[in-house]
Amino acid sequence: MPVAPSMDAIRAALSTVKDPEIRKPITDLDMVENVEISPEGQVTVTVLLTISGCPLKTKITDDTTAAVQAVEGVTGVTVRLGVMSDEQRKGLRDKLRGGTAEREIPFAKPGSLTRVFAVASGKGGVGKSSVTVNLAACMAQSGLRVGVVDADIYGFSVPRMLGVEQRPTQVDEMILPPISHEVKIISIGMFVPGNQPVVWRGPMLHRALQQFLADVFWGDLDVLLLDLPPGTGDIAISVAQLIPTAEILVVTTPQQAAAEVAERAGAIALQTKQRIAGVIENMSWLELPDGTRQDIFGSGGGQRVAESLTRSMGATVDLLGQVPLDTRLREGGDCGTPVVLSEPNTAAAVALRGIAKELGTRSRGLAGRSLGLTPAGR
Repeated sequence: MPVAPSMDAIRAALSTVKDPEIRKPITDLDMVENVEISPEGQVTVTVLLTISGCPLKTKITDDTTAAVQAVEGVTGVTVRLGVMSDEQRKGLRDKLRGGTAEREIPFAKPGSLTRVFAVASGKGGVGKSSVTVNLAACMAQSGLRVGVVDADIYGFSVPRMLGVEQRPTQVDEMILPPISHEVKIISIGMFVPGNQPVVWRGPMLHRALQQFLADVFWGDLDVLLLDLPPGTGDIAISVAQLIPTAEILVVTTPQQAAAEVAERAGAIALQTKQRIAGVIENMSWLELPDGTRQDIFGSGGGQRVAESLTRSMGATVDLLGQVPLDTRLREGGDCGTPVVLSEPNTAAAVALRGIAKELGTRSRGLAGRSLGLTPAGR
């Protein structure tokens, strides 16, 4: 007669099941309320969901069933779903936040190890969002823990570009961000029905960004990317106030008009005392079938911006890379799979991967940060 599995073996199996949103074992999150084992090897597991309408309850059920079914001696598995009480949810929030106060921005704390990059541009249409999502996907693919805040409240586009359709799960005052391509994402577009516009003034924009940073459970991130709206308006100022250590990534195209405007977007760092991580030139050229390059938007804009910001900041600002025009880059954004994942050998993907590697491995330093020094008078 077969021997029924032990409780230790079942618990060990359940410890391999992770909540798909929080990415921690359900045993660590106190989601396993009860386990029953019959003499015949039938196992019944009661799992407590964070909320009754948990959008991923089917995945939790399937993963739990598969893990327990693999234990020797198990003849059948039944998963019962319950819902956490208010007290249990509070315990979960406290556990996830590690004792830190709610409404606190973890990335602004002195001991934060998360690199925060604010991706900025002087004008719209330079491909800032495309650059952001591809850098995020590439960094995540390399093993880094990555998050993206779609801070372009009026012109949100990140959810589509990363293939996110579901709304975030809210556990009381804590928001669990959707995950796509191993990147955690939050955007106002996830809260707006249909394709309705957002009509807000400055204070509302600041509050929305503050909520995205403080109320969202990001976990331990290596890198956080903020896709800023074009220009030097409210959001750029709010980022400097909320996360003073955020580094600015300036995206431009090669043409002179775009480069001049991009310089202004980068020069805001002089006023906010932020570091400029570098300049990225997008739409640099079009590679023709015969192998030659056509400079659709001119040439040299990215290098001019880097040199101008170097002079303004009094510290070296590098041109991190040039990304060529490629219809597959646009197609990847439309279908929700970044080109660095779908077509990794294309010229655009190779260029973006090189930039991501540089940013992901670079150590903190004073490069690109104004020291605020002025020469003594004679």
